[in-house]
Amino acid sequence: MTSDTDPKETAQDAPAIPPDIPPATLPERDALGSVDAEVLTSALQWLRQGEPSWLATVVQTWGSSPRPAGSLLAANRSGSIVGSLSGGCVEDDLIDKLVAGDIAAEHPEFFRYGVTPEETERLGLPCGGNLDVVVEPLYADADGLARLERIQATVAARRCIERTLDLNTGTTHLADVERFRQLAWNEDTQRLTQTFGPRQQLFIIGAGMVSAYLAEFARSLEFDITVCDPREHLLNDFQVKGVRTVCDMPDDAIRAGASDAQSAIVALTHDPRIDDMGLLEALTTDAFYIGAMGSTRTSAARRERLAALDVPAALIDRLRAPIGLSIGSKTPPEIAIAILAEIIEVRTKNAEGAAAARSLEAAG
Repeated sequence: MTSDTDPKETAQDAPAIPPDIPPATLPERDALGSVDAEVLTSALQWLRQGEPSWLATVVQTWGSSPRPAGSLLAANRSGSIVGSLSGGCVEDDLIDKLVAGDIAAEHPEFFRYGVTPEETERLGLPCGGNLDVVVEPLYADADGLARLERIQATVAARRCIERTLDLNTGTTHLADVERFRQLAWNEDTQRLTQTFGPRQQLFIIGAGMVSAYLAEFARSLEFDITVCDPREHLLNDFQVKGVRTVCDMPDDAIRAGASDAQSAIVALTHDPRIDDMGLLEALTTDAFYIGAMGSTRTSAARRERLAALDVPAALIDRLRAPIGLSIGSKTPPEIAIAILAEIIEVRTKNAEGAAAARSLEAAG
């Protein structure tokens, strides 16, 4: 959280239009900033070098599991791996089986880890944890290379692409999609459908330094990022690649494209006229996270302004302000880390709550 003594954070002291925040100069990174992209890039490089390779996907977990469904691992015959399925000994066991030709030698296969308590303990899986994995051989023929290249190019452009794998026939189908969809695995039909690309949207109001660090860090977590600021000169100086920029008032932009339950919205301009305009709209959406930067005193004043505009108390209670986990953050990158950590925390708790609700519904 920001400090109560930060002079920039008090609404009373804020100028009508705050001084321009210098643009951040962050190190350039490859547009493929995600773990999925690194896995796919490595697999593509190996195939281009003529190295036999495989792609493994976690399709389902039971009980406690260190890695969620959709986690990827690429491996080659030399024993190199990129990505992770469990963070334990599953990776070593899998590469041994692949190199020995015991699984997925010619066709994709489904494999389950943690069938017995002895195996669970040997592989370092959490108590009661099972791990279902689909493993497929990758081929360096024209079709195989073209598919991986298309996926890589789509992810690099921060768009989503859906891949469907039929284990019965070994065929793969690709289709461009608008938004990320959760992995779907049907054990009966042996069909896997998975989306590659940004999973959720992070909508940032303001193109200042904290926004630049936040956007840069969030790229690695596969967020689809939009930065909105009506001040064109700040947007022109925004240096983070792979980010959509919108020069508009934030309420209009949120209404147009950040109102669903897959969106997180943060207000970071220091200008209440811009931030509050965005928050008035954001609080009426289904966004899973809404936060605003400012000290405790500034945040209290913001809540008073929203209440004076007849925003219901239940909606104001959705606002996380001061924004971010309380880690004593002071500098722009530290504040960005605190914000992103809180977004992840809320996202995880929401997912756990939804899973618990589904379990209760199934039990009933």
